[in-house]
Amino acid sequence: MTLDDLNRADAAGFVRLLDGVYEHSPWIAERAAAARPPAGFDSLAQLKHALARVVREARREEQLGLIRAHPELAGKAMVAKTLTAESTNEQSKAGLTDCTPEEFARIQQLNADYKAKFGWPFILAVRGPRGLGLTRAEIIDSFARRLTGHPDFERAECLRQIHRIAEIRLNDKFGVEPVLGNRVWDWAEQLAVHSDPGFKEQGQLTVTYLTDAHRAVAAQLAAWMREDCGFDEVGIDAVGNVVGVYHGSDTDAPRLLTGSHYDTVRNAGKYDGRLGILVPMICVRELQRAGRRLPFGIEVVAFAEEEGQRYKATFLGSGALIGRFKPEWLAQQDADGISMAEAMRAAGLPATLDAIKALQREPARYRGFVEVHIEQGPVLNELDLPLGIVTSINGSVRHVGEVQGMASHAGTTPMDRRRDAAAAVAELILFVEKRAAAVPDVVGTVGMLEVPAGSINVVPGRCRFSLDLRATTNAARDALDADVQAELARICERRGLSFQLTPTEKASAAPSDPAWQRRWEAVVEGLGLPVFRMPSGAGHDAMKLFEAMPQAMLFLRGQNSGISHNPLESITNDDAQLCVQAFQALLESL
Repeated sequence: MTLDDLNRADAAGFVRLLDGVYEHSPWIAERAAAARPPAGFDSLAQLKHALARVVREARREEQLGLIRAHPELAGKAMVAKTLTAESTNEQSKAGLTDCTPEEFARIQQLNADYKAKFGWPFILAVRGPRGLGLTRAEIIDSFARRLTGHPDFERAECLRQIHRIAEIRLNDKFGVEPVLGNRVWDWAEQLAVHSDPGFKEQGQLTVTYLTDAHRAVAAQLAAWMREDCGFDEVGIDAVGNVVGVYHGSDTDAPRLLTGSHYDTVRNAGKYDGRLGILVPMICVRELQRAGRRLPFGIEVVAFAEEEGQRYKATFLGSGALIGRFKPEWLAQQDADGISMAEAMRAAGLPATLDAIKALQREPARYRGFVEVHIEQGPVLNELDLPLGIVTSINGSVRHVGEVQGMASHAGTTPMDRRRDAAAAVAELILFVEKRAAAVPDVVGTVGMLEVPAGSINVVPGRCRFSLDLRATTNAARDALDADVQAELARICERRGLSFQLTPTEKASAAPSDPAWQRRWEAVVEGLGLPVFRMPSGAGHDAMKLFEAMPQAMLFLRGQNSGISHNPLESITNDDAQLCVQAFQALLESL
């Protein structure tokens, strides 16, 4: 089937051609047909979004009807062989037709428990993010995890899973395979086999600066750049960045700089940072295979460090490119007493300031810096949007604090005579929540709480806490910071307490360059998708490059509610394909 077939069809023909995409629910295709653009659908991505929008705008009862139209996994319909052809194919690819008696019994019990709690069947796109099928163990784990969810969340998650099922079925109908997205997905899987000792044995992904696993990832990226992608220059620089250059037809023209980081947090996901390396690598590979040179060169940098896990030196890799490497970092020691300089020498790096200073780029030699990144949040996932345009990377300020009161007996101290440090911090937490929520795109978090020597029958005399305050502009960040500090002082004065607050980090906001942001918007619109603008609450290498040149970012939605810094971090091959296509279109637009 082709889009032309669909666009030429009348309403009845449109519904007939899309039969089976959404299980026993022709009303979705009927409404999408009625809302067709005058010239028809320009892309499969546009069609997929139009169908998802119909479901989003449907009444709650209609959405529940769609969910209930789906069969249980390995349920009675499968046993009786009364599934639709599409469901039979999907459950078979996931191996559900070959369950052991123990697996079958476990799934039956989960089906019963889930339906008893929520009132509808558990929905999971069992062909998975790569389209090849989840394992039975992965299905059972997802089942058990989601059984603990809230009904409102689960209803929305079931609909998102249904959209993924529909996406794969549409690919089958149109004979479409996301080849480039598959390559990105597969590369990420291959990189994830490298993990630090103590984590690898537990099946966890952890790659910290200059460990053996870190060096193995760097070597693999360099090999792919050189052997598979055809970069003209490939090397590992003095801080461990992997740098690949694909020359343009005019070698004197300013290059486009792009990339992201390949280190991870502990027990991480597979796409944070690495997506922004693999996507431009694929684009260079396609240019090289086509024998094409753009008028300008492309420089892809896989930054060696961004997360600050082994050493307290965040953005080390990108900071070196703009002359922000701090000399005192070389003397920092990790938990085993190994200094950064020693780790560098062990990795074959020079560990000298002169070599590191030589990495600084001349901004005039670059057109700008662009970065693609997994969103690391739930927004795009909840809106059924694969791509989002970043307007600004939030500025942030962090503090650690402690409130001091008086520890006293929980039974003998009257409520009006207490000097409860924990209660004061609890009051501050509620203020942070309310104050941040009052301003768009401002967030505040108290992520660490500790009552030293706390006891169940003692009024807390001390309470330690952290503050993480972020906003799209420095002015909004500073206003939030000032209000929170003032409120902490008022709370403590009213309660007869004292406090200490120590700033630990302050980062400036990095607004996207307007011209580069418009380029991202144009390519997303060209893919037939709505242009959705959003700030980035997380920090990225782009905020360091912003200090030297124009920058702009593109977000890719994450699955599993956009969770990140977590093993559940996930993307689909179809979304990765769109991300590659967006990057290719950006290159062509230049």
